[in-house]
Amino acid sequence: AGHLPVTATSFPGFALMVESVNMAYMMELPMLIVLVQRMGPSTGTATAGAQGDLLLLHGVISGGYPLPVLCVADLEDCWRLPPVALRLAVEARTPVVLLTSKEMVMTQRSFDLGRLEPVEPVERTFYEGPAPYRPYAADDSLVPPFLPVGNDAHQVRLTASTHDTHGILRHATGEALGNTLRLPRKVEAHTPVLYELDEQEDAETLVVAYGITAGAAREAVAALRARGTPVSLLIARTLLPVPPVYYALLDRYRRVVIAEENLQGQFVRLLFGHRLPEKVRPVTGIGRMVPPDRIVQEVEAK
Repeated sequence: AGHLPVTATSFPGFALMVESVNMAYMMELPMLIVLVQRMGPSTGTATAGAQGDLLLLHGVISGGYPLPVLCVADLEDCWRLPPVALRLAVEARTPVVLLTSKEMVMTQRSFDLGRLEPVEPVERTFYEGPAPYRPYAADDSLVPPFLPVGNDAHQVRLTASTHDTHGILRHATGEALGNTLRLPRKVEAHTPVLYELDEQEDAETLVVAYGITAGAAREAVAALRARGTPVSLLIARTLLPVPPVYYALLDRYRRVVIAEENLQGQFVRLLFGHRLPEKVRPVTGIGRMVPPDRIVQEVEAK
């Protein structure tokens, strides 16, 4: 008992995990799910990638509560981000999704292991106070102290139903509702804001990308700058909850081009809903990765 579950899957497997992810969210049990996106719907095309699961993750927790979602943007991130996601899961006692895609996980590259950042073990702390142990009594960190079921010191109650700080089922008492309302505040407080910003002086256009499309965005920005077109670049690594700083960055620019490999422009919809500001231009598509020239064309379009 008390071991940290880590797994990797794609949409068909994740669909079967939705109930368990919700249970873990309400029970405040840490876990990490590496979600490898591929083209849907359903089993879709197992050999074609996509970035199509973001809106699913946005609403996967019943009631609309935020689930932390981090996203790798290059192969170096495949080394750097898993420890960050694991630490978040443990320290915030929550499920965390690390988002990637079929192309990313099937790409091979050699690394000099001696030049990679060292990975520190994620330390877990356990409740050592007196009885009674209250499994959902959080301090100012908004995270309650953890003990695994079956320990020799204290009784542990865990439940996925609405509960008080003792883990006892309650209908809608102030304590129980306060415990439920603490969950989104906890996630928002502990989820790190991770992004890469490459701003160019005098740029009026910002290119935004995440995941596998970040590579195409970097190439497009380099090509535009080589032509004398000033342009800035934002690579988002924290996708959910959406960091407010993204809006502050987008507000600086006259035009914003957001590239992603899906049909609807899912990150665009997360940011702006279904009514986009005139200055926002999505670059989307399915069946193949978004090429740099499509991003270049949209930046140069009048």
